[in-house]
Amino acid sequence: MLVKSSTPSGVPPTQEEISSLLTTIFSAQTSQSALDASYALTNLLIKSVGFRGLKSYGVLDEIKKGSTDKKSGARRESAMIILGAILEKFPAEQPITEVVFLLQDGGVLPLALDALADKGAVVKESAQYALDALFINLKPEAMVVGLLPVLIQYLTKRSGKWQGTVGAYELLGRMADKAKIGMGSMEEEKTKDVLRESMGYRLAGLIPIVENGMHDLKAEVAKQSVKTMTSLTTLLSNDDVAPRIPLLIKTMQNPNTETLQKAIHALSQTTFVAIVTSPVLALLTPLLERSLNTPTTSQEVLRQTVVVVENLTKLVHDPIEARTFLPKLKPGVEGVLKRASLPEVREIATRAFNVINKAMGDDDGNVSNGAIARTTTEDVLTVLEKQIKTHGGLVGESGDDSIWQLVKIYVSEMVRDDINIREVSRISLCVSPYIQQLLKDDQATAVAAVVEKHFVDEDHRRFGQPIKEDTGEVEIVNTVFSLAYGGMLLLSHTNLRLLKGHRYGLCGRNGAGKSTLMRSIAEGKLEGFPSKEELKTCFVEHNQGEDADLSILEFVAKDPELVSAGRERISEVLSEVGFTAGPEGRQQQKVGSLSGGWKMKLALARAMLMGADVLLLDEPTNHLDFANVKWLQEYLKSHTEITSLIVSHDSGFLDEVCTDIYHYEGKKLVCYKGNLADFVKVKPEAKSYYTLSASNAQFKFPPPGILTGVKSLTRSILRMSNCTYTYPGSSKPSIVDVTGSLSLSSRTAIIGGNGAGKSTLIKMLTGETVPQEGRVEKHPNLRIGYIKQHALEHVEMHMEKTPNQYLQWRYANGDDREVLMKQTRVLTPEDKAQMEKFIDLGDGKGGKQIENLMGRQKYKKSFQYEVKWINMLPKHNSQISRETLLELGFDKLVQEFDDHEASREGLGFRQLEPKVISKHFEDLGLDPDIANHNEISGLSGGQKVKVVLAGAMWNNPHLLVLDEPTNFLDRDSLGGLAVAIRDYKGGVVMISHNEEFVGALCPEQWHVDNGRVTHKGHLAVMADRFEDSRPGSSAASSNVSSAISSAVNSGAEDGGDMKFKSRKKKKLTRAQMKEREVRRRLRHIEWLNSPKGTPHPADTDDEA
Repeated sequence: MLVKSSTPSGVPPTQEEISSLLTTIFSAQTSQSALDASYALTNLLIKSVGFRGLKSYGVLDEIKKGSTDKKSGARRESAMIILGAILEKFPAEQPITEVVFLLQDGGVLPLALDALADKGAVVKESAQYALDALFINLKPEAMVVGLLPVLIQYLTKRSGKWQGTVGAYELLGRMADKAKIGMGSMEEEKTKDVLRESMGYRLAGLIPIVENGMHDLKAEVAKQSVKTMTSLTTLLSNDDVAPRIPLLIKTMQNPNTETLQKAIHALSQTTFVAIVTSPVLALLTPLLERSLNTPTTSQEVLRQTVVVVENLTKLVHDPIEARTFLPKLKPGVEGVLKRASLPEVREIATRAFNVINKAMGDDDGNVSNGAIARTTTEDVLTVLEKQIKTHGGLVGESGDDSIWQLVKIYVSEMVRDDINIREVSRISLCVSPYIQQLLKDDQATAVAAVVEKHFVDEDHRRFGQPIKEDTGEVEIVNTVFSLAYGGMLLLSHTNLRLLKGHRYGLCGRNGAGKSTLMRSIAEGKLEGFPSKEELKTCFVEHNQGEDADLSILEFVAKDPELVSAGRERISEVLSEVGFTAGPEGRQQQKVGSLSGGWKMKLALARAMLMGADVLLLDEPTNHLDFANVKWLQEYLKSHTEITSLIVSHDSGFLDEVCTDIYHYEGKKLVCYKGNLADFVKVKPEAKSYYTLSASNAQFKFPPPGILTGVKSLTRSILRMSNCTYTYPGSSKPSIVDVTGSLSLSSRTAIIGGNGAGKSTLIKMLTGETVPQEGRVEKHPNLRIGYIKQHALEHVEMHMEKTPNQYLQWRYANGDDREVLMKQTRVLTPEDKAQMEKFIDLGDGKGGKQIENLMGRQKYKKSFQYEVKWINMLPKHNSQISRETLLELGFDKLVQEFDDHEASREGLGFRQLEPKVISKHFEDLGLDPDIANHNEISGLSGGQKVKVVLAGAMWNNPHLLVLDEPTNFLDRDSLGGLAVAIRDYKGGVVMISHNEEFVGALCPEQWHVDNGRVTHKGHLAVMADRFEDSRPGSSAASSNVSSAISSAVNSGAEDGGDMKFKSRKKKKLTRAQMKEREVRRRLRHIEWLNSPKGTPHPADTDDEA
């Protein structure tokens, strides 16, 4: 409890009493008795003369003498025990003592740090106790203004032993760890925010000191410095830089050309979108400066460096921060601009130089418009001194003048920090307790209140009054909550406020926690959200569980929450959303027969029947065709009594429907008025919601392998001829008489209404289903990467595995296990009977049974297979042509072997090792840490789709088949996927209702209606959907333009069977044979110089 008067109660003790207590402590026989006497001394001083007694009675002088007594370990221990006791008790009772302990006459902290190097274990323990006692008592502002400068000074001088240095680095690390965002109370998290921001501003001075320790010759110092640096990097709170931090720390540890190049390369691969603040600049500026100013830096690394500088600078929103750090980079960029040998590098450097000038201010050196100057210590000091004078001035006791000179600076610096991070409500806490003992007549509280009011008014003048919330509207939710998933903190003490009738769009990256927030609300687990009895809340999600054998009407009527509605009302609402009534109507169809779009409508009908006050819509437009999306928009806009919270990656839908946007920013939800277009005007970095390539996510697809005999991109590699398919139990065929073919250059969109048969067509193409009429032919070595409409079906049996383990399982035996599970590969009883047949080849050896196919080789225009016979040695194996085996009815055996060969060929350049798999996941936009350590069950919908995509692309497929790929991906990932597909060298077939996505990528369209397919080609690709495409740019048009004249449209290569003949070999002349030998030798030398593990290239002259 703070002392209320300037003069503590109680009679001041005599010098003899204090000296007697000090003698007792220094001569104590045990540590406990010394500690008891120390507490007695501390309490006596607090209750009588207070902080003044520490100096006037010579207590601190005795501690300093005792701690440096080299002859007596007991005295050194006692000195540390007294220090621990006064550091534990005094700052809590009289915070002014922080100034005495940290600043007056050099402070006492260095004594405790030096004592950590003492030979006596008890002295070290006592010193650690003293340091811990002080650390616990300091508030965030005091740590930054008081403790931090003392530690910096101690580490800069380095006059003590290495143990003291380790202790100082450890305290620095503890300060950073204390500032980490967590799940504490609102008050705890606020104090962490203050510490994190205040330390962040000082990071530029801290990093060189800690980096210096990382190169210390003493291993213990170097080790602790690395730990401290890792802790300091948590102050960044920047999701863009966070994945690169381990690499940046490694670069600091081993500062050589190679590590610097790796760090710069990693940063150049990073898409910066979050606002760049002081801590980020403090970490990256030294590395970038070193790269720019090292004469030996290569042109490529210089190019990458200036690109990083430009991208970072664009996101520095505070010109004052820009003026602190960018002058260090400006000379280096100017040097590259003048001296780089490559014109491209000079051009990029010119751009970066202009961006730096713009960020720093105008040409006259004035801070650019809109920048608000920071409050200085002098500004606060002027106000503080004036108010103290007004309120009667200081008590004026002996020695107060000298301490006041330190206290007023100390207090002013703490207040300055609070003002600059806009925590003005904490000003009183940093003023009143520190001046209480120095002022007359208990005036401290009054002075603090006036100082706080002054700076609160100043804050309002600078930044405007806090916006008053709308009046007259009904508030249905207003709660502050934190949200975590597993060990991952998603939101920390954020506010969610919902008004009746408003429609809120929820925007954020994949994995930010959008669906988790929705699910928490739906399950009634969100702290402070009204219960279902108070507020009817309905979660409309994309994968609700259903009883597949019930009719639609029975399924809805069976729902316990809808029993009271009655069958008539249920039927009426179902009709309203499109489920027709009557014996032949859609209401009598089985739930299991519904396509994705109709399932979503069924979920919406259920929400309507519940009479929900709040609709939680998770990707409501997934699987809906254009007409149904339009219907949903009108439904939401017309029901003004319903509040909606919507997660959607459809920018057009959010623009049309939303009245407000909630955006995930630094573990908080920030509300913006208006629709998505209004939000992007305020936050330009969110423009990836409108252009596909303005994306923060970058996907990289592996190149497809070579297909034997296919020398043209427009050659058919997969063909359907007159195919018809009817689902078991259905009277009407889903697909009727479909013909079409695909090539390596195909960019084909399959378009049609919900339930038209699009997914059935895809399944037939990929071998998931077998047509009852017609046939599907494919190149024997064709590899297909397939992602189903309900993408999560691929991984639903592997929820307990990590993504890395899933990929290892899928390709463990050299084959894609998912291919082997297809319907076309499962042996029916007829196929098993076929394997029992005896085959007579007419070679005089009689009938034999096939055991397996062992190999395959070219034969004329086709292949022949090596057949192993049951109960016969391998030397009796026979070579049988493909045509003969197919004629004999061994289709599945041939197909299985072809798949194995295709997979083996695709995996020939892949090593199934965790490190390689991690890199593959990173290329497809999934954080390697998540891929290696998080179970699939804990991933968001978008992250699971990335796992499925990585699985499909592992064996370098020639044809990528995507059924509704856009359903679960956020805008960033959607843009990344669009750019990857655009630049992919293989064929792509996709079903998507996302007109923007299809229009940007697919010049060919197959329109499916009532089971029949109409081909449309030569459509213009909307290249303007890609922000990086310009007229005639190869990036946007190379693949898609070649696809316009693909096999589907031309028909030039469609005739005849799908046979892929090999080129006839001509007899070579002696000169040509010599040249071939040279080429082979060069290939071999190149292989010898390649990284370890690279497969030896085939000795073929196909490329010659």
